[in-house]
Amino acid sequence: MRALSLRYSKLMSDVAITTPDLFSLDDLKKLTDADMLRVNQVISDHLASEVVLINQLSQHIILSGGKRLRPMLVILAARACRYQGEDDALLAAVVEFIHTATLLHDDVVDDSGMRRGKQTASTIWGNEAAVLVGDYLYSRAFQMMVQAQSMPIMDLLANTTNIISQGEVLQLLNVRDADTSEARYQEVIYSKTACLFEAAARIGALLGQVSTEQEQALQAYGKHLGIAFQLVDDALDYSAQSEELGKNVGDDLAEGKPTLPLIHAMKVGDAAQRQLIRDTIESGKIERLDEIKEIIETTGALQYTLDQAQSGSTAAKNAIAGFEDSVYRQALMFLADYAVERRY
Repeated sequence: MRALSLRYSKLMSDVAITTPDLFSLDDLKKLTDADMLRVNQVISDHLASEVVLINQLSQHIILSGGKRLRPMLVILAARACRYQGEDDALLAAVVEFIHTATLLHDDVVDDSGMRRGKQTASTIWGNEAAVLVGDYLYSRAFQMMVQAQSMPIMDLLANTTNIISQGEVLQLLNVRDADTSEARYQEVIYSKTACLFEAAARIGALLGQVSTEQEQALQAYGKHLGIAFQLVDDALDYSAQSEELGKNVGDDLAEGKPTLPLIHAMKVGDAAQRQLIRDTIESGKIERLDEIKEIIETTGALQYTLDQAQSGSTAAKNAIAGFEDSVYRQALMFLADYAVERRY
């Protein structure tokens, strides 16, 4: 496994397009620290409930460490559009609540035991509690978004939440289906992941009241960023270490999810390779996971997935190439690179 992880790192170094040295992950953290403290305060203020279990379960997942890329994207996009108000933190928290609700529901549907290196909420408190608290976070998010008093933003987030729900159902239909096409897979990752990135970036544009062209540019940036992010996630499921990834490597395969590395390996592999992958998708038995990892690499499926992710990152940067240069535009450019260069 370690050898494959090292080969993944080599592949990423081959395809990565690096942002100029003037920006780094430390720069990104320093730039957003104060704003993300505001977001975290809003999250903390709105998590409170008279029901103890709601407090325990929602804090377990929200405060368990995640990257917070989606709320950070709201902040960066708003700042890139010269927004100076306070609603960016409120709406960034709304986006994080929606994301967290989807994680709670995902872990129940997928019967996942580990998330971000910790036991899932459904493992600790049970499926019933996880589903109901996920519903609570959805409804709390809608209460909060009303406070911003922006009908376009409420309309955007209502539609986004609906698309995410449809994506969950689409993915469920693909589970254990070894004949899932790349087009069906792309539809799922847009609905489940990219559309919330898309909404987060567009919220910043709506707050900044920029031109329609700039709003569309940020929307495209978010969409391509989200697609690239999910593609790398799916590649990491066959190349990272569990300790780095924060979940069990091979979880997607055990859950019967035909992601792009598997889809492409089946397309270009020989008959025996295709049959092994098909049987594993359909059964969920991953005793031969190491063989499948090797197939994914030797058929070029891992490289193909990473190339697609790099294309998404490049498209995201191209979308905002015409924006006025600022430290926030540089941060967005860096974020597009980070999405494909990360190891977890």
